[in-house]
Amino acid sequence: MNANVGGIDRILRIVVGLALLGAALAGIATPWTWIGVVPLATGLFQFCPLYPLLGMSTCPIKKD
Repeated sequence: MNANVGGIDRILRIVVGLALLGAALAGIATPWTWIGVVPLATGLFQFCPLYPLLGMSTCPIKKD
């Protein structure tokens, strides 16, 4: 599992995930807000399983 989520993408995923989970825990939103676990996990682990299928990566290329 190589990192394929980086930079701004990672920060946005974590912020959106925390916001959705916060809304779910506060009870001010629908049960769909529990989907916030997905962007939070992909941001924390720096891996999105959909990106390899699409041939994408937002992680900068590492130079040797």
